[in-house]
Amino acid sequence: MKIMNIFIGFILGIIVTGITVWLVMPSKMLTERLSPFSINETVEKITTNAKAEGWVISSINPLHKSVKKHGGGNLSPVILINLCEANHAYNLLKEDENKIISVMMPCTISVYQKSDGKVYIGMMNAGLLGTMFGGTVADVMGGAVAAQQYKFMSFLNNK
Repeated sequence: MKIMNIFIGFILGIIVTGITVWLVMPSKMLTERLSPFSINETVEKITTNAKAEGWVISSINPLHKSVKKHGGGNLSPVILINLCEANHAYNLLKEDENKIISVMMPCTISVYQKSDGKVYIGMMNAGLLGTMFGGTVADVMGGAVAAQQYKFMSFLNNK
């Protein structure tokens, strides 16, 4: 009976841990920060900082305009900044088992306005993503990419 209680406790512990991870991970995978600047100023600060770190701005897309153009209605501004750093991309994609990561490339940072009128920045938590995948992905995403993304947002720490 004692062994059965230990076994049941172990299984319940695994289940509770799994549920906790399932519920907490989405809120940790994506991060959101309030910007003290306008949409355009925020986009400019991010792109300037990213370029200073050696990243290339692949595109800046006003998603809200595309949604409206294609019949989706009016949205408050949502700007997608697509960035790439060639060495990071190479290090991630050179191994066949990591090529699936390409679905999340280039890195995207979103700058948007909510109904409260304030400007926010949304981005993926590169460090947590790397940890989830392990191996080279953890090394690249959890190391240099996470550190550089932090620098992209350094202007938020000064306000």
